[in-house]
Amino acid sequence: MQLEAPPIDSIPYGLYSDPEIYAREQERIFRGHAWNYVGLEAEIPNPGDFKRTWLGDRPIVVVRGRDGKVNVVENVCAHRGVSFCFQEYGNTKAFQCPYHQWSYDLTGKLIGIPFRKGIGGKGGLAEDFDMSEHGLTALHVACRNGVIYASYDATMESLEEYFNDNLYYIDRMFNGRELRVLGYWRQRINCNWKLMVENLRDPYHATLLHVFLVAFSLNRADQPSSARLDRDGKHGAFTSRRGGEIDTEATKEIQAASKGFALQGPQLLAPVKEFPDADTLVMQSIWPNIILQQQLNALAIRQIVPRGPNAFELHWTCIGYADDDDDMIARRQMQANLVGPAGFVSVDDSEVIEMIQRGVTAYNESAGVVPMGGTGTESCDYTVTEAPLRAFHKYYRQVMGL
Repeated sequence: MQLEAPPIDSIPYGLYSDPEIYAREQERIFRGHAWNYVGLEAEIPNPGDFKRTWLGDRPIVVVRGRDGKVNVVENVCAHRGVSFCFQEYGNTKAFQCPYHQWSYDLTGKLIGIPFRKGIGGKGGLAEDFDMSEHGLTALHVACRNGVIYASYDATMESLEEYFNDNLYYIDRMFNGRELRVLGYWRQRINCNWKLMVENLRDPYHATLLHVFLVAFSLNRADQPSSARLDRDGKHGAFTSRRGGEIDTEATKEIQAASKGFALQGPQLLAPVKEFPDADTLVMQSIWPNIILQQQLNALAIRQIVPRGPNAFELHWTCIGYADDDDDMIARRQMQANLVGPAGFVSVDDSEVIEMIQRGVTAYNESAGVVPMGGTGTESCDYTVTEAPLRAFHKYYRQVMGL
């Protein structure tokens, strides 16, 4: 598919369903110059602990070695291409392929081949077969404050340089406190993976689509809010502070803005301050594959796993901190009902981005527009803007060579 260069406030619909574009994304984005989130150190605390996950659409294994270091290897045997790891989590001394039982240590080194010398002097491997050349493909790994990232690119800069202007928000959630996993969700959404990223880059919709957010003043366009972008436009953070509504004229355009609603369980919406700033909602999109979420005291990581041009999986990991008391754990778990596959808020997003996919696929030759807030791609102290969307596509086009 050949695409002309459109203006920055125009998004060709063909980007969402073309198989050639999807294949290029896997090569240039997920297997290109990027640090991909692959897990938490809290998920593999002991030597031999492993986690099966994905980098783009490739299966990988994250494992803690005997030396305590974290290794990430492709989940495909070097012999015949069999995926050898089928458990989501576990502990092992070595990995073994079920087909011919080739074995690998926790770094991916090939350590065992059955019948290597044949039987009775017949068959087996040639004497010059070098086992060191036939290990699992190992990725480059970087860890910061309990979070694990991996990349195929040997030239990757440090995580601090990679996150650059967004480092404040990354460190805000991952500040060095030991992390604690509270639970997992998974969902499959039948649309292109970019629509999930774009949804988090689109603060304009939040006041209009999410009736629950507005009805209980969790997030409204007339509250103190901002759209923060790093210098490249590849990372972004949308922030909002509950209370302090400032524009009564704008409120008239918010149909769900009513003061007549109340919850029988008001504790669902009662946060405890735990961060240096007063933001009660921070949603981050970190290039290329995660969304970091703080909704009141509910914290989560959403990992994007593409499943072809027209579908992706969203792997949610709900977290807290190891030193949380029982009351805080209960609060985080309760407030997690605001999000997740069937959350009071997030369910809106899942449905509407599938609706986008159905629309754009039928009109492949057309394009959408993102004109709110002009044509800029800079950070701003308001959210009636589509600047984060324009910044995302500006960086996307650069990486993709479009």
